[in-house]
Amino acid sequence: MRGICKSFGLVNANVDVDLDIAKGEILSLLGENGAGKTTLMNVLYGLLEPDAGTIWINGRQERILSPLTATALGISMVHQHFMLVNTLTVAENVVLGYEPRKGAFFDRARAFEEVGRLSEEYGLRVDPHAEVSTLPVGMKQRVEILKALYRKSDILILDEPTAVLTPGEADDLFEVLRQFKQSGKAIILITHKLKETMQAADRITILRQGRVVRTMPRVEADVDQLAEMMVGRRIVFSIGRKEMPKGLPVLMSIRHATLKREGVAKLKDINIDVHGGEILGIAGVDGNGQTELAEVLTGLQRLNEGAIYINGAPVKAPTPAKMLELKVGHIPEDRTTRGVIRNFSVSQNLILGYQRSARFSGRLQLKKRAVDAFAKNTAEKFDIRCGSIDDPLSSLSGGNQQKVVIGRVMSEDPRIVIAAQPTRGVDIGAVEYIHERIVELRDAGKAILLISADLDEVIKLADRISVIYDGRIVSDDEAKNYDERRLGALMTGQADESRREADR
Repeated sequence: MRGICKSFGLVNANVDVDLDIAKGEILSLLGENGAGKTTLMNVLYGLLEPDAGTIWINGRQERILSPLTATALGISMVHQHFMLVNTLTVAENVVLGYEPRKGAFFDRARAFEEVGRLSEEYGLRVDPHAEVSTLPVGMKQRVEILKALYRKSDILILDEPTAVLTPGEADDLFEVLRQFKQSGKAIILITHKLKETMQAADRITILRQGRVVRTMPRVEADVDQLAEMMVGRRIVFSIGRKEMPKGLPVLMSIRHATLKREGVAKLKDINIDVHGGEILGIAGVDGNGQTELAEVLTGLQRLNEGAIYINGAPVKAPTPAKMLELKVGHIPEDRTTRGVIRNFSVSQNLILGYQRSARFSGRLQLKKRAVDAFAKNTAEKFDIRCGSIDDPLSSLSGGNQQKVVIGRVMSEDPRIVIAAQPTRGVDIGAVEYIHERIVELRDAGKAILLISADLDEVIKLADRISVIYDGRIVSDDEAKNYDERRLGALMTGQADESRREADR
């Protein structure tokens, strides 16, 4: 790519960007939210037309005006925001546009067989017959990766591919990428996780404010240096926290929680206490009940058995509105379906759920001056990068959309926060900020339930960790007693060998 420029109104997303990738190479594309990484890759994949610049594939200049053209040139892209048809099955999504045929007809049996074989071969196990709408976020990510693998592309672009994978699953993916590399494929890896960059990349290109800061071999890089080049300042990776007194009150409990959907138990007799001044981490492979747990505790789903208690009192017929009234804030795991309305403005999204409060609403309409003042203050405080608070949310990068959700919840002074994947798709500078805010809430005596597929995040932030597997809590211990290996084993249903050793 040579001299690529792309602007959206007054925002310069890419400014005179040069980028190279060779056969048999993994290139890590680093940068904070809004740095222009996804825009640049959308240009390469034909989703956006550049304002200026040229693209060369195998030494030949190409004009890529659509993903169809890109795919014909051997380019595939796994998007951060899934490009799936919810009403189709996994197999139908994977083969879409490249369907195996028997004569003039779609060979459905062969499609299921090929996708099943592919998922087993690469350790990305997902039921080919499952309808995509029924899948949790992590499984949808696997479907996206399988789509790219099925097309046997020469250039594979992955935008935050491990955001919902466990460390073991991420390792499996990187092994797949190494196989691609050895067969002469070129892989462009967009990630905010510097550890992954150091683990997988051959070269690294850093973007900041739409421009290339530097391209360097991975062997010449270190994590602190990369972080500073990404955000333009030194990043502090450790977090100081207050020593909290013992015996602080339980602010939220769930007792004998059982949830069934279509005859299948999603939660099985779960008991949890979250104290004030505590971060309780819930660790688990996506699809083992974390989503249902978060939605039960925020009133989005109703238990078949069991009860929720806030400040020791049972919550009768919990609804999202009632939980907000009880000062329970919710950072949902999938912001696009539960957290934002993409065609609403930034300011409208910043008050979602709280719009009926006297602070923002008069008798017949919103108090626009109050809403705008709140939105401007929150955007500045949480570094939400947008041209205007009146811009549609869809014009923001994924990470800045996540900051809108975080800012909305934390600005309402909740007593309890259900934080599901709070830093998913967020750059390292914003991760630092979000972590600091979560710890501030904890230090102020709030109760935090942190659900995250990022084990580094859980171990770093949590005071106590509960592991969920197949809808049950299979382990509960102080965070200091876990390491990544023990957590990873428990999350995949293996026996707790360290606990057995302690018992002996």
